Amino acid sequence: MDEKNGNTPVPVQARIRPDHEVVVIGAGFGGIGTGIALQRKGIHDFLIVDKWDRVGGTWHANTYPGVAVDIPSFIYSFSYEQRGDWSRIYAPGTELRDYADGMVDKYGLRSKLRLNTTIVAANFDEDNSIWRLATDGGQEITGRYVVMAVGGLERPKMPDIPGLHDFTGSLVHTAMWDHDLSLAGKRVAVIGTGATALQLIPAIVDETAHLTVFQRTPIWVFPKNDAEVGSLGRALLSNKPVRSAARLLGTVATEVAMSGNLAGPAWLGTTLRRAGEIPVRRWMRNQVDDPVLREKLTPKYGLGCKRPSMSNDYLKTFNRADVSLVTDSIERITERGVRTVDGVEHEIDVLVCATGFKLWDRGAVPPFPVRGRGGMELGAFWDAHRFQSYQGVSVPGFPNAFTITGPYGFVLGSYIWMIEATAAHLSRAIAEAGRRGADVVEIRQEAHDEYFRHCLRRQERNFLFTPTCAGSNTYYIDNHGDSPFRPTTHGEMYWHNRHFDLDVYRYTIGSSPAAEVVATAKESV
Repeated sequence: MDEKNGNTPVPVQARIRPDHEVVVIGAGFGGIGTGIALQRKGIHDFLIVDKWDRVGGTWHANTYPGVAVDIPSFIYSFSYEQRGDWSRIYAPGTELRDYADGMVDKYGLRSKLRLNTTIVAANFDEDNSIWRLATDGGQEITGRYVVMAVGGLERPKMPDIPGLHDFTGSLVHTAMWDHDLSLAGKRVAVIGTGATALQLIPAIVDETAHLTVFQRTPIWVFPKNDAEVGSLGRALLSNKPVRSAARLLGTVATEVAMSGNLAGPAWLGTTLRRAGEIPVRRWMRNQVDDPVLREKLTPKYGLGCKRPSMSNDYLKTFNRADVSLVTDSIERITERGVRTVDGVEHEIDVLVCATGFKLWDRGAVPPFPVRGRGGMELGAFWDAHRFQSYQGVSVPGFPNAFTITGPYGFVLGSYIWMIEATAAHLSRAIAEAGRRGADVVEIRQEAHDEYFRHCLRRQERNFLFTPTCAGSNTYYIDNHGDSPFRPTTHGEMYWHNRHFDLDVYRYTIGSSPAAEVVATAKESV
């Protein structure tokens, strides 16, 4: 608000003081990592809000049978909070949730939590330079800064199939698992064959009378070198140098296999992909006895076009007489089951939708209206102008607002690496605003645009847009036809988020750019 538009600015001394300096939305790993990063910068007046009754985010919400991490646990953990007492190399979901709980206590975050509270709207108050957050209970929480640490695996996506709600049996999505639902002796159908289905299907098949799996696109499946971490393994992993060495090796392998595929030179990605496809395809084919099923379960698109996964049991499940694979398209859901385009009605008692999440869907990112300067709504902005943000953290026009999992912030691999990087980024910007005596910090348009152009230039050589990935139905590509993942290595992500020029942001007293505050001393480390 300014005099030029006929509005008189509110004097600094008359502005409303917010409830908290920072409000973090989400108490999963993103929110927890943000809280720790803020504390490390000397920022202690913050609140972490979450809709659930317990911390853990994805690992609290997803409790379907077989749920587990698909990245080795010693990698899927914070660098400053490594553990050596995981029960398995790939820990079950309950251990990841307990890990989050333990971090909350260790880092003194319990008193910062407000659980069972859903944020339904966020509006930037330009007169007072604060964010006003509306809750589902009709209350308001205000913060100088807001951090949206709402994870990507947050909003379940039900399949868009006619008649879905006509089904008279039991209907469940994997992300909203009903533990009172018994599958014993029932005819069960699973729609979807992604990473979740790979874990779920082997976990429930012994319980069902018959299991029918509806597959649209086959998935690349790797053998899972999983095992219990016995006393010897725990002794080794309790040794910090050994644990750090194992973590480094795993990180380098992920960097080469995943980041190298997307961010490296085209020849490297092609070489890695082809070298990986041969042994993986051979292993996959050896798991399935029936040659017709074998062909249906083998991807025709290239390795890496969509998220692969690991399982020693998934493909073997289809060797069973009480398991059916259906690859005909679904025409509609009926009262009694699923009818495919060939006219066959598959009668079932329970329908399980393993159909993923609304990752880049309109209205899903963010999951509530976020209105910045001039009332501009973030979801509408992205819908009209493509997904974009500076290093996955900041968007021009949305002062004092930061995201943990924003567009072009995530390098394929462990989410934890991105959380550490983006949390360090935003806490650095907030601390700098405080050091300069400013109460508004906003990414400069030119810095944001240059970063976006850089990502789009790198994206041009991305194999996701080549015939190699035709027919993959990958969620790596959004509804604009872009791939809003960060096309860099993890090393670049780590360095750039911690060492960006602080002046890519504009620091002001009040919302007027004319009130910019320049640095008078160097940032303290």
